[in-house]
Amino acid sequence: MPTSLDTRPPTVARTRGRKRSRSTVVSLVLTAAGFLALCVSVSLGEVTIPLPDVVRALFGDDADGMSYIVTELRLPRALVAVLAGAALGLSGAIFQSLVRNPLASPDIIGITGGASAAAVVALLLIGLRGFPVSLAAFAGALATAAAIYVLTWRKGVTGYRLVLVGVAMGAMLTSIVSYCLTRADVYDAREALVWLTGSLNAKTWSTVQILGLSLALIVPLALLAGRWLLPLELGDDTAQALGVPLERARMGLIVAAVALAAAATAAVGPVAFVAFVSGPIARRLAGGPGIALVPSALVGALVMTVSDLVAQHAFASVQFPVGVITAIVGAPYLLWLLAVTNRVGRGG
Repeated sequence: MPTSLDTRPPTVARTRGRKRSRSTVVSLVLTAAGFLALCVSVSLGEVTIPLPDVVRALFGDDADGMSYIVTELRLPRALVAVLAGAALGLSGAIFQSLVRNPLASPDIIGITGGASAAAVVALLLIGLRGFPVSLAAFAGALATAAAIYVLTWRKGVTGYRLVLVGVAMGAMLTSIVSYCLTRADVYDAREALVWLTGSLNAKTWSTVQILGLSLALIVPLALLAGRWLLPLELGDDTAQALGVPLERARMGLIVAAVALAAAATAAVGPVAFVAFVSGPIARRLAGGPGIALVPSALVGALVMTVSDLVAQHAFASVQFPVGVITAIVGAPYLLWLLAVTNRVGRGG
């Protein structure tokens, strides 16, 4: 004889189905919005190109001889913005879901700080330029993440301790950056400051290829490891009962998230707050709590592209680095989140 419990599995299935459907719709809308933002970004400049001509040029049709401007001069910068934003958005979503703390994004817990310190040392003390600086930034992010993990480990890793150790590590790395800047020649220091703010200037197809190939390797692994996030969000005991290898899962997710943040930072510098805001926005759009990795990546790409569009064209007399605009958007959100966290009496 059927009982009331018999209706639960279909109800759960319908709820999950609706959430998957909403997530799919949100992803499609974000993809369309991102493509539109990319086209607008490519169309604007000293020579304004109509959007239909931009679209035709993107698909290989040399519309009125504008193909060179679109594909060689403007498109690499726009694609780097999309790729780096997606990587940061995905990285932030993994960190925040893994440690169940909205403050746990790579720019808050010191990962991008490690990349910054390594890049500044390479620029100002060693005298490197170009791609070697990006390699130094990548290595610095990985080394910082390893140090944070070791310092956080106490028979496991907890989110609150990870954030505290990361913030302390970030402060120490910031002091290294400040020391290097005060000792440097003024022209070298200005070059380093542009990198530290986060900039999409002078990006070429070489940058697109390197970042694209890196993400082609890292993103599938990150999404594969992401299957462990939902059980881990239910708590260690539940995750272990479901057969999740706790520490191996955490290590895999942390490595994937750090590699994403390191690749993006190596390409564009430590662009602030993209990783921080993308996950919460994506989860709200996708219908509330849960894992929203693909929407988070798409939100990150959209935030970076729109921010660069504003940085380039909102002020007629000057162009800002993209990190200035993302900081203007992200800093108030951080203050609001800290105020809300304090009011409800929880540390994160």
